[in-house]
Amino acid sequence: MQSWLSVVIRQFKQSITRFANENNIGFAWQARFHDHIIRDNDEMNGIANYIENNVANWKEDEFYT
Repeated sequence: MQSWLSVVIRQFKQSITRFANENNIGFAWQARFHDHIIRDNDEMNGIANYIENNVANWKEDEFYT
């Protein structure tokens, strides 16, 4: 059984895609994107820290070439 949240997200993404197509707006959803519900302040702070430091840490990333 699907959750209501997944239904809402799917419909939202379908609506945005349809609008973009009907208005000739080049648009695509990011592939391999992982949705995640933030459940508390510690988790939110960890994600904020990741976002703030992501570019600075790029050279240490395993995918940096």
